[in-house]
Amino acid sequence: MQIHYPNNIFSGKKVFITGHTGFKGSWLAFILHELGANVMGFSLPPASKINHFDLLKLDKKINHVVGDIRDLVHLAGSLQEFKPDFVFHLAAQALVRPSYDDPVTTFSTNVLGSVNLLDAVRRCESVRSLVYITSDKCYENVEWIWGYRENDLLGGRDPYSASKAAAEIVFSSYARSYFEHCPKLGAASTRAGNVIGGGDWAVDRIIPDCIRAIEAGEPVKLRNPVATRPWQHVMEPLAGYMLLATRLYEDPKKWGGSWNFGPSTNEVRTVKSVAEVIVGHIGKGRVEVVESKTQVHEARLLQLNCDKAHQLLGWYPRWSVEKTLEETALWYKSIMNGGDAEEITRSQIREFFQEQT
Repeated sequence: MQIHYPNNIFSGKKVFITGHTGFKGSWLAFILHELGANVMGFSLPPASKINHFDLLKLDKKINHVVGDIRDLVHLAGSLQEFKPDFVFHLAAQALVRPSYDDPVTTFSTNVLGSVNLLDAVRRCESVRSLVYITSDKCYENVEWIWGYRENDLLGGRDPYSASKAAAEIVFSSYARSYFEHCPKLGAASTRAGNVIGGGDWAVDRIIPDCIRAIEAGEPVKLRNPVATRPWQHVMEPLAGYMLLATRLYEDPKKWGGSWNFGPSTNEVRTVKSVAEVIVGHIGKGRVEVVESKTQVHEARLLQLNCDKAHQLLGWYPRWSVEKTLEETALWYKSIMNGGDAEEITRSQIREFFQEQT
């Protein structure tokens, strides 16, 4: 059974992905490979010993380039040699707490690395569609109860959030200074809420922390249990990115700007409730609230307004938060029981896109 993806524009096209060894990047690379695209990934090696990229054997399926986006010569050279039709930029230092420990790497990767990508794209004439992924944390978060819109104020208290706001400003400059004058190039930035799903082993993320604790026979320890997040399955924003990339390819000047991809505000859940549901689906483990030993600031409330994507792109989330948590737990439970990561990943992709009709 093949993936049911209507109007598949990616089959036979060349797609360049930065950050393909990461959580979101590995899902995107695998989906596009399954759709018949010729994929090249440019990224640092996987950050954890166990990782989705290796479990999927992606190095055998796509053109795998180990590189640092801060290396402009290597990045631009790879792009020029491959001559892609589509570019998805996901490479980043993607965690808040490590950004406090190493702000220089965070800013150099997320800002200067993004500058390098944008400059490489503007000099590569083959590129027809650029989707530039930042984060929902690019907004100046005052923790109000309604969702942030694409034209709300950018900012960030912590280095990670500030780096993503800066990356958005850089994109806007390149879009207006260069890309507007390239008639065949469509470019847009995207901002997504917290994504979960199988294959994430990053530190300081709720699902991987749950799985590590359960496997070690230890309690899942929560430092900020009442914080809420716009939880969505990783395939939700990826489907949005792919739809946007298609629109940019078909009509480059109509679909530019910035786009939010997130769940409905009624799907928001606390960290504690998410951990408890995961433990319940796995069938073992327990949740314990502990006092945080650090004084670093972490936002407690963050939501996106996605009316623009709903009304103009026709993009809507397909899985409820209950379905998302169930499928996420099922993925990890399958791996714990000796299942094949490629098989469970492909099965969930088929189910998700089958429901797109």
